[in-house]
Amino acid sequence: MRVDAMSSPSPAPIATAPTPYRAAWPLLLGLIGLDYFSTLAYQPSIAFQAAGVLAPLATAALVLLTMLGALPIYAYVAGRTSPGHGSFSLIEKNVDGWRGKIMILVLLGFCATNFVFTRTLSTADAAVHVVNNPQPQWQAKLDSWADAGREARDWIDHPAWHKVCDFWNRQLVTTLLLLMLNFLFWPVIWYGFTKRMVRVSLVLVGIFVALTVVILASGMLHLIRHPDLWANWWQQVRGGDWQVQKPLWSGTDGGSLFGMAMWLLPKLALGLSGFEMSLIVMPVVRGGNPDDPSAQAGVAANTRKLLLASAAFMSLLLLGSALVTTLLLSGSSLLTPGEAHERALAYLAHGGTLADGRPATVLNPLFGRTFGTLYDIVTILVLCLAGASVSLGLRSVLPKFLARFGMELRWAKAIGLIYIVFNVFNLIITMVFKASVEAQRSAYAVSVLALMAAAGYAVSLDLKSLGGFWARLKSIPPLAMALVFSWMIVAIFIRNPSSLVIAGLFIATIVGSSFVSRWLRASEYRFAGFEFKTERDRELWDAVRSLEYSVLVPHRPGGQHTLEKKEQAIRRRHRIHDDVPVIALEVMVDDPSDFMQKPLMEIASQDRRYCIRITKCASVAHVIVAVGLEFSKVGEPPEIHFGWSEGSPFVNTLKFLLLGEGNIPWLVHDLLRRHESDPVKRPRVIVG
Repeated sequence: MRVDAMSSPSPAPIATAPTPYRAAWPLLLGLIGLDYFSTLAYQPSIAFQAAGVLAPLATAALVLLTMLGALPIYAYVAGRTSPGHGSFSLIEKNVDGWRGKIMILVLLGFCATNFVFTRTLSTADAAVHVVNNPQPQWQAKLDSWADAGREARDWIDHPAWHKVCDFWNRQLVTTLLLLMLNFLFWPVIWYGFTKRMVRVSLVLVGIFVALTVVILASGMLHLIRHPDLWANWWQQVRGGDWQVQKPLWSGTDGGSLFGMAMWLLPKLALGLSGFEMSLIVMPVVRGGNPDDPSAQAGVAANTRKLLLASAAFMSLLLLGSALVTTLLLSGSSLLTPGEAHERALAYLAHGGTLADGRPATVLNPLFGRTFGTLYDIVTILVLCLAGASVSLGLRSVLPKFLARFGMELRWAKAIGLIYIVFNVFNLIITMVFKASVEAQRSAYAVSVLALMAAAGYAVSLDLKSLGGFWARLKSIPPLAMALVFSWMIVAIFIRNPSSLVIAGLFIATIVGSSFVSRWLRASEYRFAGFEFKTERDRELWDAVRSLEYSVLVPHRPGGQHTLEKKEQAIRRRHRIHDDVPVIALEVMVDDPSDFMQKPLMEIASQDRRYCIRITKCASVAHVIVAVGLEFSKVGEPPEIHFGWSEGSPFVNTLKFLLLGEGNIPWLVHDLLRRHESDPVKRPRVIVG
């Protein structure tokens, strides 16, 4: 039997939070699409650059990985975690102690990398659409801004200044201006995933997808009417004219083509982005009546529908875009900046030149400057809002876990420091990578794959924890998918070592700042009340702390002395009269990596001798302080008697921070002084 006893100091009244906005799952496709569907702006040209003529086959392999790998993993996560917690909570549940906390901190570093690069890469590609739009008014303004940077080169005659000015070109200045444009969306996203945010994203993404479908449908109809284009493409595939570097084992038979498609998967990894955002918006998914106990199951079921719908629709769009661009556009246009490179669908929308030399207006007479500019504007808005919305994801995920670990600087959150810091990161990354989509995509892909590999591993662990042969058997596929995603990370790292180094910098920042915050917050009360093993323990607790005067003596379980001998030694050395009750405290640390604690209490009594045994603790010193303060509420403050602790102060401090013990007498005195300002009500600490 367990009885909650919230005997900690009464907290200040908290205002009732407003009911969070929830929407039917189809309406949330817009929020998912900001991160997921927006990759269509650059993915087709990336697919050709990575896979050449094999881009449709490699994209088909990506679709299989999405539907058979990523989708089942995240569907399972949606049903086994609280809304918005994602795969991190499965790791927290199945990996104990500091090992689990550090794993989550590392994943939060990858998560921060993901969100930051989503913003910088999306904004950089939005700049590509601005820079390459043929509207004369746009180009004149861009020229004037670029000229201003070149003129500034003469202001200071120093190589460092000249190097900075050399960065200044049309692409960079446009990207920086669009990053500033993101701030215009801040009034929309400041309050989180509200009804206004859902509506704005749904309208924008809806228009973007509708225009994209027009482009792809026009291209597919043209391909259907001209079967010779299919035949020519297949002849290139079977002839080995792939326009991409081939491994030594490559061939043109079916097995070799499948192997080649799988081999090219890491280069197309950006097509997998969006699943983490799907779980972040889970708290907004309507699951039925909130008062109904089955509502949570409804949220999970509707989130799975959202995942399936977005993955299936995106798979069709990816396949269609790969076929249309690869079969209709020339390789040179897809690889040449200023043409279809990083804007293949927009190039078609503007009526760009097809591989046969004819304009894309033969696909659809709507195509041209007006339709293309409309597509550019909508694409730019979607990409910019995608970058802005990830700030919400960062704000939802990062503080949620850091706060539970005691690793969040509350004042930093209050002044929005996290948002400011990551905006600075955005500017630095944009400058370092010269606002290049191609230069940023490897680091972005590594973060996407790392989160997916972690999700597969977390699902495998959770299935194993269920026990039984079938559960262990079911744990194999997600673990295999985690290995596939890990292999893709290794492949990207081999080609571009800096991609993992960049993620490592974010991880080091998250881990370092988190441990500094934990150290600064270590002296907080960190106590949420006691639980009691039985009702009798609760009654004894009320009786013991009501004694007129008592002495608390911490005792290490399994130590050199029995309780009886320790009591005799304490009475003799500290000159305690036989009539004064001496109450032993046995505090056993469970998981020192936890921050807040709600210990479990059991009380043994014999011949006026009491022993309070407390388990499920994160810190010995905090529990002793909590016991002392609880005694002070109903009677005279007790004395807490210690012996001198051995060991160096530095080692004992580390033991306290990491293991929950060490420097206990000094820490108990310091914590009591911090949390009880009245010396009369404060328990006395005696060390001898």
